[in-house]
Amino acid sequence: MATRSELVRALHRRHPLVPKCDLDELIGEVLGAMVAALERGERIELRGFGVFSTALREQSLVRNPRTGERLRLPQRRVLRFRLGEALHKRLNATTLPAP
Repeated sequence: MATRSELVRALHRRHPLVPKCDLDELIGEVLGAMVAALERGERIELRGFGVFSTALREQSLVRNPRTGERLRLPQRRVLRFRLGEALHKRLNATTLPAP
């Protein structure tokens, strides 16, 4: 599942009595609540899936590899995700194909 519309279609296949427009609205509300919580600096824990949180990245000096120019990146918040134990076990339960 890669897009929101694909998620709506998958949910609709499992729950055909719920209109697609209601499922889309529900997904929008859930994602909106998650974004609002992260904006407030709160942590979101989805048991069995993982934990979303934000962290403060200090300002830093970087170099543009093309021009060599040194730039200062301002302080900013970044998103962090830590995989839940149950999902980690599920992902690693199957053997990966040889490269």
